[in-house]
Amino acid sequence: MTRVLSCIQPTGDVHLGNYLGALRNWVIGQHECDAFHGIVDLHSLTVTTEPGVVGENTLKLAAMLFAVGLDPDVATVFVQSHVPEHPQLGWIMECTVSFGELSRMTQFKDKSAKREAEFISAGLFTYPALQAADIVLYDTDEVPVGEDQRQHIEITRDIAERFNARFGETFVVPRPVIPRAGARVMDLQDPTSKMSKSSTTESGLVYLLDDPAAVLKKFKRAVTDSENEVRFDRAAKPGVSNLLEILSAVTGETPEHLASRYSQYGPLKTDTGEAVVELLRPIQTRYHELLGDREELTRLLRKGSERARTVAAATYQRACDAIGLIRA
Repeated sequence: MTRVLSCIQPTGDVHLGNYLGALRNWVIGQHECDAFHGIVDLHSLTVTTEPGVVGENTLKLAAMLFAVGLDPDVATVFVQSHVPEHPQLGWIMECTVSFGELSRMTQFKDKSAKREAEFISAGLFTYPALQAADIVLYDTDEVPVGEDQRQHIEITRDIAERFNARFGETFVVPRPVIPRAGARVMDLQDPTSKMSKSSTTESGLVYLLDDPAAVLKKFKRAVTDSENEVRFDRAAKPGVSNLLEILSAVTGETPEHLASRYSQYGPLKTDTGEAVVELLRPIQTRYHELLGDREELTRLLRKGSERARTVAAATYQRACDAIGLIRA
């Protein structure tokens, strides 16, 4: 069975775009492949400066992943820092990638430029080496990625191939794959931009933990246009089309078919908001149940991390043996 790895950082709350665009596909995919999902808390240290934040965010994210439908008996859901082979192999990966290769990484250049007047962690520079370790530790066949992450998978492939050339065939060289098409969810206030935690205002963001009144209010105030015709046309009517796509993702009906039911924007906004409220209701209930029972939540994470470490430890030892490091 194909092994697929997808990871997520415990930074910020999960929003509707995350769920409809990616997480819902994770839930479907866990029954179609050998799915590994890592909460990569060590990566979040490049932007974390306060104590206690990463741990709490990790628990909240874990609760959300289980609440949306990831089954700990089917998918391997683990915390990166619970598997010490990640930073251990990360160092070996740092020694297998060049300074020049890391210097050319687009995300480092973009993020460091944005933080020019701030503290820039060295971890932001060496991030791709740890990410490479995250991937090859699990003999990963496929890594679903968007275009913004493709460069990271390519450098992972380069590092794995270089290691294999130096020390013998050790690592599975992963393939980047375009993930199953999820719903394209745009900002409710700026429907030409994807819904994102980096948005300038939260009024266009729908979080999975928003209360029903807040959800309905955000959809009621969603930007449309000065016309009155409800039709699905992303280019000419991005706001209306965004509402139709969200409603389509929730109901399973096509945006075009849904458009034929409406002659005014108001009812479309109301129906979309109410559909999202009903979608989120069971997720929120399960989330609060899990977060209210930290012992059970920890048990579920421990199960995944133990399973992950079994695989990771074998891969790490294989790498050490290939290099010729002395066993303890």
